[in-house]
Amino acid sequence: MSTPKTTFYENQAATIIKNLAKRNMEGHYCPDAASAVQLALSLMPEGSVISWGGSMTLGEIGLMDALKEHPYTLIDRATAQTPEERREIYARTVMADYYLMSTNAITLDGQLVNIDGTGNRVACLIHGPSHVLILAGMNKVCPDVESAIKRVKNCATPPNTVRLNCKTPCAITGICGDCLSPETICCQEVITRYSKVPGRITVILIGETYGY
Repeated sequence: MSTPKTTFYENQAATIIKNLAKRNMEGHYCPDAASAVQLALSLMPEGSVISWGGSMTLGEIGLMDALKEHPYTLIDRATAQTPEERREIYARTVMADYYLMSTNAITLDGQLVNIDGTGNRVACLIHGPSHVLILAGMNKVCPDVESAIKRVKNCATPPNTVRLNCKTPCAITGICGDCLSPETICCQEVITRYSKVPGRITVILIGETYGY
């Protein structure tokens, strides 16, 4: 049943998808998690090599569980037992057919804004895997890049530092302190304004709230 809120999400998503196309990125809108998961799976052929970056959204929508039920080759960094194994997995991830992630924010004019700690997630967004599939709730939408960066630093990073048990000011105060703490996870700021490879980046917007 359509509501003012769902109609608003649909209209806003249509604007973003149109602007993503101008930036050589593909966009889709799904009203809920179930349809988003089905769309994501349909975009990845059986036998594909798939990896992913740290994301609450991917787990919350059920995509991570769904992947295990299909004939994919999964590259999971969580299986690493040593630093050497982790490094090897990162190297294999760069060659994946599909890299899954969310985005910390997306602007109405179709720009992706991400802030990362070690940089492995944004590195694969920028270069490496043949395809990048981004799934994001409409709560990640921001008017422009400036507001998107503020959103990441004040809405996404603080709960992530709590989740990761980081000793940073924002983990205590809930507000970005623009810190240089050894445990900061705000090390790399990446704005994706255009995809050099047409269609390499696909964004699935979900008409619900997911992630931080």
